[in-house]
Parts: sequence; C-alpha cells; structure tokens
Amino acid sequence: MNTVGTPAPAVGQIWQDNDPRIENRLVWIERISETHAHVRQVALTASNEPVPLPGVRRTRIRLDRFRPTTTGYRYISGGDA
Repeated sequence: MNTVGTPAPAVGQIWQDNDPRIENRLVWIERISETHAHVRQVALTASNEPVPLPGVRRTRIRLDRFRPTTTGYRYISGGDA
C-alpha cells in the first residue's frame, strides 16, 4: 500500500494533505478502523507537539489515501514509524 520510506498509518502519527488547494493542512490520527483513519486537524507547537484546532470537526480518511501523491497525504512524524 505504501511507497518505500512511507510508514503504514498508525495512531499518533501526523500527516500533511498534499492537495495543492489546501495549504499546510496537518492531520493527527486518533484511531484506525479496518478501512479508515479517524483524524483531527492540528497545528504543531514549537516543540512539534500536535494541538487540535478549535472548531474543526473530526473526519475519516480511507487508509489507501495515506501515500505521497497529489490526492493523498505525506508522513510528517509521530507514531512508531
């Protein structure tokens, strides 16, 4: 599912949306089901800790979208990667 060097999605990881229309959208994986990651949008502190953005709803993303393509996401940090 993932390209070389890209870890499988896991709880606690931070990924960045690659959609060119959305600048710098970061999501933090809260939990994973069989087919989806349940995420919330976050900002990073100076020490790279995720801080949930107020007023932004949680959402689900299909696991197969966690790959570095223009319609996918790229791994930033966190988890057991």
